[in-house]
Amino acid sequence: MNLDNKSQLLKKAAIGLAILCVIYLVMHPHKSNTPSPPPPVVIIQKPKLMEVTEYITQTGNTVAYNSVDLVARVDGYLDSQKFVDGTYVKKGQELFVIEPEPYYEQLKAAEATVAAQKAAYAYAKTEYERQQLMYKQNATSLKSVEKWASKKDEAKAEIDKAEADAKNAAITYSYTHVLAPFDGRIGRHLVDPGNLVGNGTATKLATIEQIKPIYVYIYLNELDLLKIRAAAKKRGLKASSLPKVPVFVGLQSETDFPHKGSLDFVNTGLNSSTGTMEFRALLENAQLDLVPGLFVNVRIPVSEPSKKLTIPDTSIQYDQIGAYVLTVDSNNYVVLKRIETGSLNNGMRAVLKGIDPQDNIIVSGLQNATPSHLVSPKTQNDGLQKKN
Repeated sequence: MNLDNKSQLLKKAAIGLAILCVIYLVMHPHKSNTPSPPPPVVIIQKPKLMEVTEYITQTGNTVAYNSVDLVARVDGYLDSQKFVDGTYVKKGQELFVIEPEPYYEQLKAAEATVAAQKAAYAYAKTEYERQQLMYKQNATSLKSVEKWASKKDEAKAEIDKAEADAKNAAITYSYTHVLAPFDGRIGRHLVDPGNLVGNGTATKLATIEQIKPIYVYIYLNELDLLKIRAAAKKRGLKASSLPKVPVFVGLQSETDFPHKGSLDFVNTGLNSSTGTMEFRALLENAQLDLVPGLFVNVRIPVSEPSKKLTIPDTSIQYDQIGAYVLTVDSNNYVVLKRIETGSLNNGMRAVLKGIDPQDNIIVSGLQNATPSHLVSPKTQNDGLQKKN
């Protein structure tokens, strides 16, 4: 037997041996002594029955109750500024003074004219009465009596004209002292003292905003409008009484809704382009916590308080279909349940449909829970007992 034949026989023998090894391994698999990992631990909690009020929750924006641009109503040099930019001012407080001297002199001249006309009237009246007496004594003519009667009437008319001119002069003089039209917060001054203001145009000096009370504007859809109407009807309110519905507002930095007010205005119809209706709430804002231009969270109650099942809001998950929770059944398998959610209060979310009071809701360890897989459920109390 030559070397080539021996080599071929060795190759065939090696291949046959390899095949026998594979068949043996298939028929006699190796059994590992490593135990399978235990099911993951999850924390469960039963739903809590709590008194819940259903709310519509939406964002809104704050707007000043009143906003006025203070403008120069007379020409002249800005004499002085009487406030600190950005402060709260009182109604009637002096804010600016515009070169008052020329207008004061005009007022004094008008008042002097009134005094002169009154003196002229007094003289004409006295002379008219004297002429009447003389006429009765045949000491003067009727024409003379009529002349002084006319002068008396003219003098009276001149008094009326002079008093009107004096009143106008007083009004114009008052414009040299710019006063706050209401209690409010004033912005920065827009013109420095020493500059010419007016001069044929209404020079804007500053802006003042009344923020106590303050408005909050909200835009709600048709469904929300119907809910509010239904809630108002249950309270015995008519559609025209919607402004009496309470409103609660919270700042972006606040987790609650501590600022209370009520609906103040509802617009006449839905906006066809957005499908929403404009609502306005009025808040007292006694502590001036709210300022114009803020985005705020708004909620409006649409039900009376009632008992509902609640679960931690963090236990609720969402996908393209909607909200769901993961529960643990009696065999410790994870079950997915679709739910309909309600209002959120202090971290607890009301569940309107989808769960039962005896359900074991997974509230922690959600990342370890997969539907139809086995888990090891624990309660918060179990964890505390182990620590103790």
